[in-house]
Amino acid sequence: MDKCSFCGRDKRETNLLIAGISGHICDSCVEQAYDIVQEEIKKTHPFDLNSIKLLKPKEIKKFLDLYVIGQEEAKKIISVAVYNHYKRLIQSNRKETEDVEIEKSNIILVGETGTGKTLLARTIAKLLHVPFTIVDATVLTEAGYVGEDIESILTRLLQVADYNLEAAEKGIVFIDEIDKIARKGDNPSITRDVSGEGVQQGLLKLLEGSIVNVPPQGGRKHPDQKMIPVDTRNVLFICGGAFEGIERKIAQRLNTTVVGYNAARKSDIIDRNNLMQYIAPQDLRAYGMIPEIIGRLPMLTFLHPLDKKALRSILTEPKNAIIKQYIKLFELDGIKLTFEEETLDYVVEKAVEFKLGARGLRSICEAIMIDAMFELPSGEENEINITADYAKSKIEKVNLQRLKAA
Repeated sequence: MDKCSFCGRDKRETNLLIAGISGHICDSCVEQAYDIVQEEIKKTHPFDLNSIKLLKPKEIKKFLDLYVIGQEEAKKIISVAVYNHYKRLIQSNRKETEDVEIEKSNIILVGETGTGKTLLARTIAKLLHVPFTIVDATVLTEAGYVGEDIESILTRLLQVADYNLEAAEKGIVFIDEIDKIARKGDNPSITRDVSGEGVQQGLLKLLEGSIVNVPPQGGRKHPDQKMIPVDTRNVLFICGGAFEGIERKIAQRLNTTVVGYNAARKSDIIDRNNLMQYIAPQDLRAYGMIPEIIGRLPMLTFLHPLDKKALRSILTEPKNAIIKQYIKLFELDGIKLTFEEETLDYVVEKAVEFKLGARGLRSICEAIMIDAMFELPSGEENEINITADYAKSKIEKVNLQRLKAA
């Protein structure tokens, strides 16, 4: 009877027995061999910072420009932060002691929905040579409550690094929807704020830099697993949030002095259509972020609301522009797709009307293109031109259907 040449089990004792030229191997031995190979690769190919080509801030921003329209200030700050992060890692990798220890500068991005916060994070991830992960703050709760523990952030970073601890400890984490963990009320004694202030307090040790025991497979489903100690001193945290309604807090602060000639002159200078550009740490505190977490996010920047010109550019200019994606989709079916300029202008006007930023562009384009994407792959046409009248008829049809449903 055939048996495994490694462990000696016969065919009946295995799930799968693979035959070779002069022997056999069972599925269990294949799995063990794979684990051994992975361990040996980690030993022979450790995470090497010296082999990384250090890109200058201008080079990083140039790459971001290919995918993200506008937001020059935010791109500049992220480029500098990532560049400094690499320099810190290279310094910490040296054996000799340094007189000056460079501390990390975590970032917080504030901007309306659809202005490109998450896109900036996803784009920078394409360029980086260190582990990078994006996590959502909305699912985080205090330990012991339904939801995810704060340590799950580092679990995902470990997974991205293929459980290479040395690499994970030098990674970058983007925490999205950070505004959703703002304090829910001014009086914390009424009830426990387990998904608000409680999460902020739990994040403090991660942002500041400390050794955190991380469950490699998640904390609640596998309570008996062995913990992995992760040092977060060299992990860069970038946080992003829409902070809906924070303009009211900014307006209140800017209008505190309303008496006198100088106060009147200052109020004339303020651009009331874009109050987000005047954001300051005290506005985040008024919104519900605790002072300790604001202090651990020293770099505060904002993203401008997208105007018509920016939205028009987003449609066609970036490397993965929405219109380019549709053209490619139809091209795969052998269909040539074209858009009239008036059609693109109409899409931009609707996006401004809906106030959803760049995400609104996708929604409108989907509504316009859905019938064409349904019909044409099965038809014989090999060319289609989307006119402004065609686009208007599709949008009106969608709106009419929604009115009937309501």
